[in-house]
Amino acid sequence: MSQLPEGTAAHRADAQRFAVLRAAVLTVTDSRTLATDESGVVLRDGLLAAGHEVRDRVLLPNDEARVRTLVTDWLGRDDLDLIVITGGTGLGSRDRTIEAVRPLLEKEIPGFGELFRLLGYQEQVGTAAMLSRATAGSARGKLLISLPGSKAAVGLALDRLILPEAAHLLREIRR
Repeated sequence: MSQLPEGTAAHRADAQRFAVLRAAVLTVTDSRTLATDESGVVLRDGLLAAGHEVRDRVLLPNDEARVRTLVTDWLGRDDLDLIVITGGTGLGSRDRTIEAVRPLLEKEIPGFGELFRLLGYQEQVGTAAMLSRATAGSARGKLLISLPGSKAAVGLALDRLILPEAAHLLREIRR
């Protein structure tokens, strides 16, 4: 492994103040219930296993207004650092999660979606990775991430991107 750029170690050390993230998980789907929501379970269980807290978990249908309202409410809470949404990021006519959350973002993190699609291309679905509109950004001092509804995609994002970098991202967002 190559050496980290100058200052990166200090950034990561400072990010330890976010060692325990307080998260909310939203699943956007027309075909599942909380009982059958495997992607939401992957997120919840993965965050908990990494020592983080899941303060809220909700399932909503593909309804842009309802998704935006809930995420806006979560952005107003002082007890959350991270909001992760699964579902509604594809190209289908009902996929409106990105349209619901993008207006709420203060800054997008383009590299998140780019890396996610690259990993998906390399490790899971090949060229179909281009269909994902997964994104991340900051809003009101919080990290907001939107992922596809696929259980495998959620696991990939959680293990390879979210858990390794969320504390560092929050440190940058809140400085």
